[in-house]
Amino acid sequence: MRSGKAADLRSEFEKDYHRIIGSASFRRLQDKTQVFPLDKSDFVRTRLTHSLEVSSFAKSLGQNIGENILADKKDAVFTLQMKEDICNILQCAGLIHDIGNPPFGHFGEEAIREWFGKNLHRLIFHGKPVDEVLAPQMREDLYHFEGNAQAFRLVTKLHYLVDERGMDLTYALLSTIVKYPVSSIEMNRNSGNIKDKKLGYYYADEEIFREVAHAVGTNGCRHPLAFILEAADDIAYKTADIEDAFVKGFISYRKLIKELKKMEAAWRQEGNSFVPSEKLEELYERGQRIQAENPEEYAIKNWIVKTQGFLINCATFGFTSNYQEIMEGAYRYDLFHGTFAEELMELLGGLAYREVFTSETIYRREVSESVMINYLLERFIGAVVNYDDPKQEPGAIDRRLVSFISSNYKNAYHYHAKGKNDVQRLYLRLLLATDYICGMTDSYARRLYQELTSNVY
Repeated sequence: MRSGKAADLRSEFEKDYHRIIGSASFRRLQDKTQVFPLDKSDFVRTRLTHSLEVSSFAKSLGQNIGENILADKKDAVFTLQMKEDICNILQCAGLIHDIGNPPFGHFGEEAIREWFGKNLHRLIFHGKPVDEVLAPQMREDLYHFEGNAQAFRLVTKLHYLVDERGMDLTYALLSTIVKYPVSSIEMNRNSGNIKDKKLGYYYADEEIFREVAHAVGTNGCRHPLAFILEAADDIAYKTADIEDAFVKGFISYRKLIKELKKMEAAWRQEGNSFVPSEKLEELYERGQRIQAENPEEYAIKNWIVKTQGFLINCATFGFTSNYQEIMEGAYRYDLFHGTFAEELMELLGGLAYREVFTSETIYRREVSESVMINYLLERFIGAVVNYDDPKQEPGAIDRRLVSFISSNYKNAYHYHAKGKNDVQRLYLRLLLATDYICGMTDSYARRLYQELTSNVY
């Protein structure tokens, strides 16, 4: 007979996976914007479907790269078990890479940064403007609010279910999701090194960041798997944005063909077997032959799949051909740098930006969203300034607003505020408000705004 409890044979990385998919924060991604906010279509991506796609691409890249390292004997200590482990890590990293993003997509991040830039000096704490009270790094954290840093914060601290360790994920996974291993006072967009582009962690989370970095030995550099996660994210959103834009009528088949042909002279000269416009035309002709209901739609959707395979191959080459530099922490670029994919990725991103992100349709929605985000920030930031401050008595409305905030977030605040001085506690309270707002889905943010203002969006 077997005794008592059966042994849990899962690896620690497999346990990470189950912690993630069972979390409320992961479930909430189903109602968060990828590109088209508050969209009524059931086709376009949400943060959840995007994260699933990134997870899939990241695992595929891990498999390709692992096989190449083994086949070419690039690393004498690399084993089949290590390949399996990195695939599991990357699969999990894809699921949580956007888990800290606020409602309304990347525009939500911009709106939060802009609000603090315009309003931090108006907040008064013990008779002084808050922007003068906070330490420089605390202030810069707010001015440069970043979804990547919020994701790290969320999974390490805000899932306060069992203890203060959040989801209690492995160090390897936590290090993989830190795309920018620098603070808000160290970031430098002009350094030429991709790791310095944005902040990767807040002052409040620096201790756990240092703990993770020491455990995995990154020493201020990116974790090698962070390059793979970034490539998977780029492949997912740059191809999906084109497909979603076509379905929504922003980009036509003819427009895509025209844009692709502008960049392909060099491709033919260098003998690249994958010529994007030719592949798209070939798929259109096939769609006509098989009498597809919409040959253009058939062509674009199948072209997206072919292009994703091409980009995976390019990213694999980018990692394996720069393997030593990446492992030593000396590589400064993304994995598409210097490959055939580099120009194509720029083209896809530029096309989506011009035809979708700067369109009047999106601008109109973003203006509406900014009204909601700004109102929520105004009310909840104002409410938390005097919360838990023995020298100030919060107003009746502020107490009620604070009562809306998740008990998980408030428990995490009280745990980490112990022993801190007044300024540090104020900073943590400001983060408490952004934690709450970032945890909102698009629908909840809209509904709460309507309830508080008695307006209909």
